[in-house]
Amino acid sequence: MATTITCTLITPEQEVFEKQASYIDLPAHDGQMGFLANRAPLLVKLGTGVLTVKGEGGQQTQMKVSGGFAQMKGNTLAILTDKAEAV
Repeated sequence: MATTITCTLITPEQEVFEKQASYIDLPAHDGQMGFLANRAPLLVKLGTGVLTVKGEGGQQTQMKVSGGFAQMKGNTLAILTDKAEAV
């Protein structure tokens, strides 16, 4: 079984990043939501807040996102957002 998730963050202008993560926390429209590897497929509407991507080595990336959608399929989380800014 896989232990990481491939997380891709995309805005209308560009692909912001693609990273391997052990855990991802994102702002859904109705509250914060966490993702681990081997999660069931899901499509969720994003709200406004901080996206946290934790790598295998403990490194952490945080971005403020606003609106859009996230789709978990297999061990890939694609996040399509209107706006992404470094925290």
